[in-house]
Amino acid sequence: MLADAHKPLKGSRSTDPRPAIEIKVGRRKPSPGQRLADARDRSSTYPLTKDVSLSEKERAQIKQELKDRFLPGARPMPATLQGLASLANEKIEDAISRGQFKNLPRGKPLERDYNASSPFLNTTEYFMNKIIQKQDIVPPWIEKQQELTRAAAVFRGRLRNDWKRHAARVISSKGGSLHEQIQRAEDYATAERRHVSSQPPAPRLVRGSVESLATSDPDGSNNSELLHASPPPLSPTVFRDPTWERTENAYHALAIQTLNNLTRTYNLLAPTLAKKPYFSLDRELSSCFADVAPQLADEIRERAKSPGKLTAHNKGIGGAVERFSAFSGGGARGTVKVYERSSPHYGFKELVRDWWKGRGR
Repeated sequence: MLADAHKPLKGSRSTDPRPAIEIKVGRRKPSPGQRLADARDRSSTYPLTKDVSLSEKERAQIKQELKDRFLPGARPMPATLQGLASLANEKIEDAISRGQFKNLPRGKPLERDYNASSPFLNTTEYFMNKIIQKQDIVPPWIEKQQELTRAAAVFRGRLRNDWKRHAARVISSKGGSLHEQIQRAEDYATAERRHVSSQPPAPRLVRGSVESLATSDPDGSNNSELLHASPPPLSPTVFRDPTWERTENAYHALAIQTLNNLTRTYNLLAPTLAKKPYFSLDRELSSCFADVAPQLADEIRERAKSPGKLTAHNKGIGGAVERFSAFSGGGARGTVKVYERSSPHYGFKELVRDWWKGRGR
């Protein structure tokens, strides 16, 4: 039997003998996870509606989805992991149905390395080489080979440029019109081609391998295992300049010696099949003459097109003495007076004094 803790008030007209019980039903507070999910959703949807890259139709669709959330039958944001997973799957399926996953950029296809499973290669050595290659590490003989290749390219490029400039200058100095100079250069090129075609084939090894060629003497003369043939005499029309060769011989010999020293160091590090022969000055000059001969006509043509430099001879004034005498009134083309003195000491002071005397007259 229920008994009220408080006695009924006097004068109440309650006919119900049972006491009145008032039950208050409060609103359930959302969990912290649900509040966090709601805040994250609001912060992500607001900037999405302000995106300028969206079209009007997409923006209106997003606004409609936001409005549908406040309808009575709208589903609240799930607060559990299972609910979030089901919602994510629903969003993904909805995006697939709208075609948002079409024409997506794909990654690069995997390249299969067939050499890794080759029975003809040493697996350990192969993978070690792959690791070294990925780390950008090269063997010492490869670095020496690159150094030798660069040094040889620099020497050959300078040799060809010097000879082309000198040969074009000598051919032009022989006189004649521009057409005659070009024709003369073309004749030299034809004679050079005929001379190269008449040369015997390159010497071949009678016995041995590349190592015998690489162990030849550094001065370019090979060992007795090579067959030597005396070259035929040069054609009378082949252009050569012995004076230029004697003048540049010191530089050429030093450059060949430097290249041979690099070659010797490289051959000591390189494997047998990768060794290189030594350089020879005669071979380098012959190759230079054959490569430059077809370019002489174009070089002469370019020299004729370029404006000539104003030299002292073109100006009509020679050295410092002629310019100094020009100021004295005689001029470069006038008569120049030479003063002689028997005094043993004749220096700059006496020269200025005589010059002022000459101007005073």
